[in-house]
Amino acid sequence: MTTAWLATLALALSAMLIVVLCQGDPKRLRAAGLRSAAMLPRRRRGLAALACLPGLGCALSGNSAAFMLWLGGCALAGWISATWPRRKSRAGTGAPAMRNAP
Repeated sequence: MTTAWLATLALALSAMLIVVLCQGDPKRLRAAGLRSAAMLPRRRRGLAALACLPGLGCALSGNSAAFMLWLGGCALAGWISATWPRRKSRAGTGAPAMRNAP
């Protein structure tokens, strides 16, 4: 398997789990006013461990280029998924103040 294919496959698997982790982040959900939707710590740790397995596979296969591509791609996937806006609760807590135009 070529380096590009190995890195792409590993990144796709890890990125899916990173997005799931981001959606269940308790701090993010509290900020959005959705307290009951947070994941349990045990489940978050398990998903984080599963997200690291493709990178471990790249490293153990001896393909350092694929590992570095996977590592950078996971960081990018984490930052992109962290910037996605979360829906606000219906109660309107944490809604930004709007100023009336003159």
